[in-house]
Amino acid sequence: MRLTILGGGGFRVPLVYRALLADPGRCVSEVTLYDTDVRRVTVIAEVLTHLAQGHPDPVTVRVVGDLDKALTGADFIFSAIRVGGTAGRVRDERIPLAEGVLGQETVGAGGVLYGLRTIPVALHLAERIAALAPHAWVINFTNPAGMVTEAMAQVLGERVIGICDSPVGLVRRACRAVGADPGEVAYDYIGLNHLGWLRSLTRDGDELLPGLLADADALASFEEGRLFGADWLRALGALPNEYLHYYYFRRETLDSVRAADRTRGEFLDRQQGGFFERAAAADGPEAVHALWERTRLEREETYLAESREATGGWQRDSHDLEGGGYDRVALAVMYAIAGDRGARLILNVRNGSTVPQLAPDAIVETVCEVTSKGPRPLPCAPLREDQLGLMLQVKAVERATVRAAVFKDRAAALRALALHPLVDSAAVAARILERAAGAG
Repeated sequence: MRLTILGGGGFRVPLVYRALLADPGRCVSEVTLYDTDVRRVTVIAEVLTHLAQGHPDPVTVRVVGDLDKALTGADFIFSAIRVGGTAGRVRDERIPLAEGVLGQETVGAGGVLYGLRTIPVALHLAERIAALAPHAWVINFTNPAGMVTEAMAQVLGERVIGICDSPVGLVRRACRAVGADPGEVAYDYIGLNHLGWLRSLTRDGDELLPGLLADADALASFEEGRLFGADWLRALGALPNEYLHYYYFRRETLDSVRAADRTRGEFLDRQQGGFFERAAAADGPEAVHALWERTRLEREETYLAESREATGGWQRDSHDLEGGGYDRVALAVMYAIAGDRGARLILNVRNGSTVPQLAPDAIVETVCEVTSKGPRPLPCAPLREDQLGLMLQVKAVERATVRAAVFKDRAAALRALALHPLVDSAAVAARILERAAGAG
């Protein structure tokens, strides 16, 4: 099979390739990298060259500069683009902060601004895929993953699947805290991308979550337990996705972000820019790979630093760093479809009847059974009022953002910003929109 990666110069692409090489039963014979940034994709190709050295059966890598050629004949397509680069993310974060509200890549006003910029490009990609690779499955990494997947699904239907490693990382860390093998448990997870809850964890029919919530030491042993605190987790009766910290501790996180010397976007902009500059001048694939490994570890160690600073400034440990991994989630989806394996995964898919209060075509993040026919969302327990209310409001924001991006509808863009739970004033929303327009 042939795999095409859109955004092939992305920093995480080597993780996908490394996972392919490590799988003895792999079905991918060729990886095609496409990116609009020639320097980035050339550097990443060098990292892949080093990873392939000495491997008895390396996967062929092609770098293609023409989008249509990259898509033609693809069986699977990973979409991992970043429209506007890290400089765009810096603007998405700084513009809301100037108005006193959070601006994060996928959450709040920053997520809306990123979606407005990204959705038109994602729709163009979807249209070219429909024309040139209509039978390909598209696995979307591109953030904001929920709304980008929802937009692409308007063209590709159920053949586009959104992924995130946060939910599976949460499940694995919770399993470790209760001493359970993740392969032996069943779980209930429901929400939207970067807004969901693990509400049940069972082994052989025994519910493990209440015991975990009652055990302060067990909660303190993993990231989400330390992030939200035992008292609040017991009050919720569930384990939230880490990104819900922006909602539940909005004031503390905002204070932490505003007090920091730089935003996450500014950190990544400097780090990524420095990496690609040094890598372009490095002496061969081995040196480029070593530089990539050091940069990758620093990136992972500083993930969600503002939320951790707001809750005591603790550092991530090795178990926190061992999440689901975008690479492993994406390949698990691909292998499940290609091999008809019946894998159970948390994915971003069309709602159907999973949450009756949402439209059938709305993208939700939930537990799915994946076969050769694609993912099928499994039934879940009814949502509690607070969970449903937050999902409904944020989904309204996502759908308004898609409408605004597709139709260049300013009223829809204003509605998306003003209705977001992290934006506290329609006047602030209007000023954010004007600032963003002025910033280009």
